[in-house]
Amino acid sequence: MNKFRILQHYLKTKYGSRFYDREQLEQFHKQQIKKQLLFTMEKSPFYRQLYAPFLKEIEQGQLAALPIIDKEVMMEHFDTLNTVHISKEEAFRVAFEAEKTRNFSPTIRNITVGLSSGTSGNRGVFLVSEEEQTLWAGSIIGKVLPSSILHKHTIAFFLRANSNLYEATKNKRISFHFFDLLDSFQQHITRLNEVNPSILIAPPSMLRKIASWQQEGLISLCPQKIISVAEVLEDMDRAFIRAAFQQTVHQVYQCTEGFLATTCVQGTLHINEDLVHIEKEYLDQENGVFVPIITDFMRKTQPIIRYRLNDILIEKKTACTCGSPFLALERIDGRCDDIFIGRSELDNREVSIFPDYIRRAIMFASNEIQQFKVIQHSIDNVEIKLEAPPEHLALCQSNVIQELNTLWSAKKCVIPHVFFSHYDIQLHDKKLKRIESLVKHGGQI
Repeated sequence: MNKFRILQHYLKTKYGSRFYDREQLEQFHKQQIKKQLLFTMEKSPFYRQLYAPFLKEIEQGQLAALPIIDKEVMMEHFDTLNTVHISKEEAFRVAFEAEKTRNFSPTIRNITVGLSSGTSGNRGVFLVSEEEQTLWAGSIIGKVLPSSILHKHTIAFFLRANSNLYEATKNKRISFHFFDLLDSFQQHITRLNEVNPSILIAPPSMLRKIASWQQEGLISLCPQKIISVAEVLEDMDRAFIRAAFQQTVHQVYQCTEGFLATTCVQGTLHINEDLVHIEKEYLDQENGVFVPIITDFMRKTQPIIRYRLNDILIEKKTACTCGSPFLALERIDGRCDDIFIGRSELDNREVSIFPDYIRRAIMFASNEIQQFKVIQHSIDNVEIKLEAPPEHLALCQSNVIQELNTLWSAKKCVIPHVFFSHYDIQLHDKKLKRIESLVKHGGQI
């Protein structure tokens, strides 16, 4: 790994890539999009064929005229989409072997291979070159470190799988410690006390567990920065973690398709528009709810152009006080798969009920609710798991039913049967989704 190149990218991210307004940023995007399109047309057989009817639009820089792809398309055409001639079969073989052995260092001709978590039901595979690793490492160090790269930092990173990508952040001043989510809690407690990290990075479900250990006196950590990754950061989890460590909980929005967003000093999540271009496919424009379609400027090995994610984002309606022109988000709301479905009272059609509405209903029900999970098993059946003090549980359940009935009524939908079960969610290597739909959309949304 070229440490000098990482330093270059760090300095550019930290001090060089300054955009003062949207006009300057949009001009930069036009230049980067054109460069990426020309490279991709030359190097990727899949994109060359896909874009053959759109040469005039590409010449004119009309990105929005090009076809949209998604994970299914990318995996179907994996062999010809990537620019380094790696087959899907070979990539999956190396990635699955790494998962099985928990040794994540093997590469294919110096190309790092990794698996996506498969939250949406089908696992994907990603490819990253050494140059892309250096760019990613420099960018994330520049955006995430709480102080200069010249200071010493000890990073504890909890994830399902390690990667050469994460190991690329190591240097003489930055020590990186991977914590495997498959390891036991006792192993984590012992190692956390030994490592005493200055930066703590984990999914919010794990951060909440670590916060409880801090409160119980099993660990005694004083991290400079806490960063939530991989799962939706719910407000109740954010508050619990913040109370335990007395500091802001930051976020990194990173997925197979790119390094998409980070929080600023104010704790607001901003899209990394120095690295990616975002188009908004609105689900509810009035409330700023959209699905992102991304074009990544830094991905050459596995180009990501007009790629529709399965995530639901909510844009911030007011400008962030940090002054950044980058798009600010109110929150990451969840995944499109987890939009609940109501049945219209008027014509029996399907009506979308976004995760944020479910979340708000639970939060409005009672301040005594400590943790929750809501599962829609069918249009007419919703299961709720609540954790609350025993003396308040019955009232919490009653209030939740009332809030959900109000929500469904406001949407003019038939009120579903709501039933409660014991809150028995255990931490494991699968991502925690507090709002989950098992229902497939089958009609008009």
